[in-house]
Amino acid sequence: MPYGRRRIRTAVVGAVLAVAALAGCTGSPAPRTGAAASTGPTPTPTPTPTPVSPWDVSPASVAAVGDSVTRAFDACSLLADCPEASWATGTDPAVNSLALRLLGPGRVAGNSWNLARSGARVAALPEQMGRAAARRPELVTVMIGANDACRPTPAGMTPVAEFRRSFEASLARLRKDAPKARVYVASVPDLRRLWDTGRANPLVRRVWELGVCGAMLADPEDLGAAAERRRTAVRDRVVAYNEVLAEVCARDERCRYDGGAVFGFRFDESLLSTWDWFHPSREGQARLAELAYRRITEK
Repeated sequence: MPYGRRRIRTAVVGAVLAVAALAGCTGSPAPRTGAAASTGPTPTPTPTPTPVSPWDVSPASVAAVGDSVTRAFDACSLLADCPEASWATGTDPAVNSLALRLLGPGRVAGNSWNLARSGARVAALPEQMGRAAARRPELVTVMIGANDACRPTPAGMTPVAEFRRSFEASLARLRKDAPKARVYVASVPDLRRLWDTGRANPLVRRVWELGVCGAMLADPEDLGAAAERRRTAVRDRVVAYNEVLAEVCARDERCRYDGGAVFGFRFDESLLSTWDWFHPSREGQARLAELAYRRITEK
């Protein structure tokens, strides 16, 4: 008897059964009503397997590739790397790097590797990825692209198609020797926002005039049409780089893009190195670590 239907009166059921018997009905008899009805054991439903995510929110080792930001250049002293303050693999408790958060202080030294290089552009990434793959890390962090946009003039910026080829080659190189490694890809920072943050500060302007990211930061007080076109061209190129990072990463089930978190983050002067007003300070490195940890541990 279907669920929810009123029980048919006993007399009607008896009549129906009698007619069926006289007709020699060979189908299954109608189920008996009431508590005496027997339908046999109820089959146990087979549970639907829960898909296993290829992402691991608690990797046991971390390798970092990229450029001067990951090397914490100018975070501790002038014109020098400071890897202990790196957002990715640093050991400085004040920064509380990604590796410190994921591995704990006792395991960072033997289970994390900072393979980034100051000044690197995306063309150097495949070689860095090869070195990372040799370590068989469970997680690889990538932060690259600022140097591809920060050329003396916009004409020197890395073409988007070339940027794509290098990034695709980088992931392919990693997959050759470390097919199960997870990859976290940070977006390229918004360089125009950086210009807007520091352009009103005379000290910042004097430092930038020494040649810091000329394509965007040269002549920071110039608001003329030509200067605005130059800055817009650089920002557009950064946006295009981030689109490449997102698209290529999305094709790899073990890759996570930060969703534009670094690009959208405003690095105010308190988060920038006082040596160049361009690279993150220790406090800025700590914020990068926080953004990365939040994205990597999402379930």
